[in-house]
Amino acid sequence: MTKWIMSLINSMGYFGIVFLMFIENVFPPIPSEFIMPLAGFMVTQNKFSLAGIIIAGTLGSVLGALPLYYIGKKVGEDRLKRFADRYGKWLTLSREDIDKSKKWFDKHGAWAVFFCRLVPGIRSFISIPAGFNRMNMLSFLFFTVLGSAIWTSLLAYAGYFLASNFRDVEKYLDIVTYIVFGSIIALYLYRVITVGKRKESETADSH
Repeated sequence: MTKWIMSLINSMGYFGIVFLMFIENVFPPIPSEFIMPLAGFMVTQNKFSLAGIIIAGTLGSVLGALPLYYIGKKVGEDRLKRFADRYGKWLTLSREDIDKSKKWFDKHGAWAVFFCRLVPGIRSFISIPAGFNRMNMLSFLFFTVLGSAIWTSLLAYAGYFLASNFRDVEKYLDIVTYIVFGSIIALYLYRVITVGKRKESETADSH
C-alpha cells in the first residue's frame, strides 16, 4: 500500500495528493493521517515542496467536503436519519450520531466545522450537519479551508520532520502501514458491533 500511494503521487504529482485527500473525505479507505505524512516524507527526496503538498492536501480535503455538504443540504435531516436506521450499521452511522453532530453544530455554529476538521473520525462527517443546517457556503468554505490547512500542515510536517532527522525511515513505512490499516479495520469492526447493538436496543425499547 505504501508503494502504491507513493507511486500514485509520483505519477500524478500534486494532483495525486488532491485525488487521495478527496477520496479520503468522501469514503475514507486511506486516512489522511497516512497520506500527508507520506507526502511530507517525499519532500525530502526533492520531488515536491512542503508548501505544495500542503496546498494540494488542503484542496483535496475541501473538495471532498463539498459532496457531503450537499448531501446534507439536499437530503435533509429526517431522510438521513431513516437512511442511518436502515444502513447505518455498515456505515458505522446511527441516528444518535446525527443527533449528536447536530447538537454540536447548534451549540458551536460555524466554529464546529473548524474544530471538527482537526478531529480524526469526524473530520468529514461534520460537513453533513452543516449541509442540512444550510450553513452559508462562504462560511462553510472558510472554516473548512482553515481547519483543513492546519490539519494537513501538521501531518505533512510530521512526515517531513521524521524523514529529515532519522535515517532509514523508508524501511519502516510498511510496518507503519500494517499498524494503521489494522487499527482502521479494528475500529470499523468495533463501530459495526456497537452501532448494531445500539440499533437492536432501540428497536427493543420501541416495542
